Amino acid sequence: MRKYILDLVVTENLRLHDHYVLLKLTSKEILPEMQPGQFAEIRVDNSPNTFLRRPISINYVDRQKNEVWFLIQLVGDGTKHLGEAEKGTLINVVLPLGNGFTMPQKPSEELLLIGGGVGTAPLLYLGEQLVKEGSKPTFLLGARSRNDLLQLEVFSQYGEVYVTTEDGSQGETGYVTQHSILKKKEVKKIYTCGPKPMMMAVAKYAKSKSIDCEVSLENTMACGIGACLCCVENTTEGNICVCKEGPVFNINKLLWQI
Repeated sequence: MRKYILDLVVTENLRLHDHYVLLKLTSKEILPEMQPGQFAEIRVDNSPNTFLRRPISINYVDRQKNEVWFLIQLVGDGTKHLGEAEKGTLINVVLPLGNGFTMPQKPSEELLLIGGGVGTAPLLYLGEQLVKEGSKPTFLLGARSRNDLLQLEVFSQYGEVYVTTEDGSQGETGYVTQHSILKKKEVKKIYTCGPKPMMMAVAKYAKSKSIDCEVSLENTMACGIGACLCCVENTTEGNICVCKEGPVFNINKLLWQI
């Protein structure tokens, strides 16, 4: 898929939480095609301590408004600077990068999308695209507390949403792999993104139940094109760059202890 270097304009910057913002960007031209699970490398201007672009998952593509959304966790100088971008600011991005999730060959009601923390970001666009193709996905979203649950109202537009929090402040108490929906719902495919320990636990569960499963890795991706070798992952095909060959992989390709 062709990659583009674009100067996009901030249409809205929503503070969802002390540590998360939703950045919406647009272009004078029609935005290129993007697949769920792909990402962008975003340049951070006027930040003396930031030299590299920041890899951010594509959260959603609003074709009616010609907007692309990025859910950003404010963890360092680069992301905090992006979190301060005002409406009208120009932001340079390279997109779409990487390979996205595999869409089902036919519509299904047995798809479970599991996300943790900011790892829920790519699952929103995936859910919207699944619905567009006739599927009825179910979302299982986990976080430390209710304050860390993001975009629940938007997710609910595309399917049933189930929640776990570690402190029990919303939904069921515990981790996503402990939610009761796993015992109630027939699942033929799982898509997941979040902290690596969570994804490994989901992958272990999926393998134990012979469920097809794809994970979106969050390795450090400095360049986004496979040149810097920061994001190498050991797989059944040897060491490969997550940014170029992923970030989405079937768990059967990963050498995880599952």
